[in-house]
Amino acid sequence: MNRTPLRIALLGLSILGISLLHYFTPLHLHYLHDIFQRFYYLPIILAALWFGFRGGLGCALVVSVVYAPHILFQWGEGFTLGMEKYLEIVMYNVVGATTGLLAQREQERNSELERTARGLEESNRQLTVQSERIIAVEEQLRRSEKLSTLGEMAAVLAHEIRNPLGSIRGTAEILRDDYRPGEPKHEFIEIQIKETERLNHVVEDFLRLARPQAAEMRHCSLREELETIVTLTATEARQRGIRLELLPAADELTVTGDGEKLRQAFLNIVLNALQATPAGGSVAITADRTSQGSEIRFTDTGPGIPADVRERIFEPFFTTKPDGTGLGLAVTRKIIEAHNGSLVVESVIGTGTTVVARFPDRG
Repeated sequence: MNRTPLRIALLGLSILGISLLHYFTPLHLHYLHDIFQRFYYLPIILAALWFGFRGGLGCALVVSVVYAPHILFQWGEGFTLGMEKYLEIVMYNVVGATTGLLAQREQERNSELERTARGLEESNRQLTVQSERIIAVEEQLRRSEKLSTLGEMAAVLAHEIRNPLGSIRGTAEILRDDYRPGEPKHEFIEIQIKETERLNHVVEDFLRLARPQAAEMRHCSLREELETIVTLTATEARQRGIRLELLPAADELTVTGDGEKLRQAFLNIVLNALQATPAGGSVAITADRTSQGSEIRFTDTGPGIPADVRERIFEPFFTTKPDGTGLGLAVTRKIIEAHNGSLVVESVIGTGTTVVARFPDRG
């Protein structure tokens, strides 16, 4: 808002008011005239503070012009009047010019400080952006280094572990035929077979994380993939006493991707949600369209994830489960990102966790 006209009007009214006091006060009341002539300093100083050197000096000149006729004609004594009244006019101009000059320098100094502050703020913003970029690049480098190491380990695992596991499982299945169900040795052999399966799944997850796999990209219906996941996990949800529900979008949501890999990613998320939710809780899958594309939210009513754990939840081999491998969510994020999507985790302690998968509109 421009306050200059208002300030000029205020200065003009104050000079006019003081001048009227001079001209309409009887001349024999000298002490009042002495007071009134000093009232002129108020608009002069205000003009100097508001408008700098030109404002202070200009206001002093206006006061001089208005006050001079009062001295010369109303008093009627011409230049024989005491010199202090003429010196007062000189002082008006000296005070106006000096105060205006000092105020103008202060205003220029404040303006310079404000420009410097804005420059520092912009520099700080740019440094913050650059720091975030450097941190992101370093994180990508660390992930690339880890994946490179995993790739080398994957080759060793594929040769040194999977083949012996196959032999162990085959032998156990042959031995199982020699014992009837219910016998102790039959149960031990069943445990052995299950553990070899679990180890084989760990190796497969390891290979998926470390090595890029060819994908068959096609138009996939997210609703169909999610319905498949609900069907696959319905039994486990029922056994755990958890309500599992799918809330599909009103319209069809499709992405360009590999349906099999998307199912694997969604399955990992739902299984984690079921494992984190206590009996009597619920897991809800919500699909919707946003301005950026398709969004799927997997929400559970578990205990929530602490902030320090949430920061590391996608790191390979990081897990809070006693029998976990720490590869499930790492593989899941890699699959989602391979489909140009993103995966984030939102969690509130004591309320639950929501894993959000976002995909851009298919081209």
